[in-house]
Amino acid sequence: MTAGSTDAAQPRLPSIRRRVARALLGWSLFAGLAVALAVAMAVQEEVDELLDDTLRASADVLGGLLATQADGMVAGRAPMARTSSGNGTDERFAWQLIGADGAVLLRSPRAPAEPFRAPHGAGFADTPHWRVFGQALGGGRLLVVAQSRTERAEARFEAGIHAVLAALAVGLLGYVSLRATLRHELAPLQTLSQRLSGFDPLQGSASLGGAERAELAPVHGAINGLAQRLARRVASERGFSAHAAHALRTPLAGIDAQLAVAQRECPPALLPRLTRVRDATRRLQQVVAALLALFRSGAEPQRQRVALDALVGRLPLEGITVQVQPGAVVDADPDLLAAALLNLLDNSLRHGAVHARLDAPAADCVRLHDDGPGVPSARRQALQAAIGDARYEGQTGLGLMLADVVARAHGGQLVLPEPDDGRGFVVELRLGASGEPPSLTSH
Repeated sequence: MTAGSTDAAQPRLPSIRRRVARALLGWSLFAGLAVALAVAMAVQEEVDELLDDTLRASADVLGGLLATQADGMVAGRAPMARTSSGNGTDERFAWQLIGADGAVLLRSPRAPAEPFRAPHGAGFADTPHWRVFGQALGGGRLLVVAQSRTERAEARFEAGIHAVLAALAVGLLGYVSLRATLRHELAPLQTLSQRLSGFDPLQGSASLGGAERAELAPVHGAINGLAQRLARRVASERGFSAHAAHALRTPLAGIDAQLAVAQRECPPALLPRLTRVRDATRRLQQVVAALLALFRSGAEPQRQRVALDALVGRLPLEGITVQVQPGAVVDADPDLLAAALLNLLDNSLRHGAVHARLDAPAADCVRLHDDGPGVPSARRQALQAAIGDARYEGQTGLGLMLADVVARAHGGQLVLPEPDDGRGFVVELRLGASGEPPSLTSH
């Protein structure tokens, strides 16, 4: 687990927070609207009841005030002059005193001349333009108090819209509160993500530190335990590989020296066999050198600007010529890059190539194109899939495996593109981006 391994997970937390925030907003608005509709319906019913109570109370008050005047009319006094008010639909409140014969005895200035309802129709009723309440006064008379339906509709609408706005305001306040709570609760995870982005368990006693929340303490403990186990495992493998490479290098050098002596003293018939054995020994020496470079202490690549022509000039190449792009410079660890190129060129040589071109399409990419027979497209794709998944065993040779290990150590990967001219075999060492611009060296 290196710092690069957590970079992909870093932006996921804000994405989760945005999705949850959108969900909270949607649910808050939905809940607010649902509550608002329910409240509006309840408020409208209450408004209707309140307005009906108002009509009943008005009838009680008017009934007492009109009793004396109505009695005088019944005794033969001149009736009150009636005032025409049209249809009365523009008035919000009106009343009528209806006699036993159904005639309007008294009415408010803008009440209609026609009776609201029949003389004996006490209680509530609805007309096209009015909500009326009738109250019997005795003697067959009926007091009818009315309220325009327009006023009632306006009252219900105003009460409903205020209830809806209040419910939506509460929903929005709830959303803001929930979002702030969400941000507060996810802050420790954000901190953990930032710590993981720079966490390298292979650097001594690496630790994530203490958890900001008690709930995250088991997660911190599990990650720290995993990091310690991983560091011990990697250290053990590196130590074994380095020890094995050192242990093999001296015997191989002795074998090569003995083979050189044998080549000078052997009969001519044995010379080709000894030559092949010595070539195999040299390739094994190159593999050992690559292993030493890969598993040396401190696995982080020491990036420098490396001139490819100077680097290739130091490689022990026999049997293959390498044409280097003039002025090609890459940003890489020179020792690791040399080990990778040595194995790739040896791989090309063993597969029949006699010439190779080396260039740098970018500062973090090295491209090798040989003139060998190449591989079919299906086989190339299978090799690329195996390299992409790091499934080397039984799929790739040692050269491709070591080159991919070097590329991954730089934060990149080995890529096998299709040759531009359709011939030979192409390998690209994509080394990842560098953090700082290093100085040029002739390593």
